[in-house]
Amino acid sequence: MDACTRLDMARRAEGPAGLAAHLATLQALRGPGRPFPPRLREVKAWQARRLAATYADLMREPRYAAATRFFLEDLYGPKDFSARDAELMRIVPTMQRVLPASAVETAALAIELEALTEALDHALAGALAPGSLDEARYAAAYRASSTREERLRQVELVEAVARRLDGLVGKPFIGATLRLMRAPAQLAGLGDLQDFLERGFTAFRAMHGCEAFLGVLRERETAIVNRLFSDASRPSAA
Repeated sequence: MDACTRLDMARRAEGPAGLAAHLATLQALRGPGRPFPPRLREVKAWQARRLAATYADLMREPRYAAATRFFLEDLYGPKDFSARDAELMRIVPTMQRVLPASAVETAALAIELEALTEALDHALAGALAPGSLDEARYAAAYRASSTREERLRQVELVEAVARRLDGLVGKPFIGATLRLMRAPAQLAGLGDLQDFLERGFTAFRAMHGCEAFLGVLRERETAIVNRLFSDASRPSAA
């Protein structure tokens, strides 16, 4: 059983309670009035530049450009979904009556990824040594604030969400179903989540198969994690 299958089974076992727990984590970290670590925005901007450099080649490939942009902006980037989090907290128990089960499971994985990423970003920002953010300071804070297992789980979750989105592409009529759900989702306060699912569906449909894309992603991100936990001179370089 591969990592993505295990994560899928865990998501089904958790159900709405697991989703609510991940949303509560996000609210505790970035809800209204919550103090941000002073250097959090600096960390997020630094990581966004690193990701853009690491995947610049895929952005230039017509087949992979949309999926890469979705990965950089929606799955692994600095996008702020705090408004969505607050909406979802109110209606978790009713989500399954509004969206297809496969879409709810995909959303649950995406929110777990976001909760883990936000927690890791907060911890890293809090562990940064004084001075301008560079490779050495970033690597030291990365090692001090997280474990290899947490970072590899982050990579696993990115892959799992991507596979779920690719699976939606293969389901008959799911594109039409998502479009039909647009108005009900907006009325239910799920507009941001609906947009996320539609963007992901569109990006992965254009790719016509995700295996090569995910292979590159897994290889590069795992290598970067390993370098960051090593003594390499430029541990986060692509």
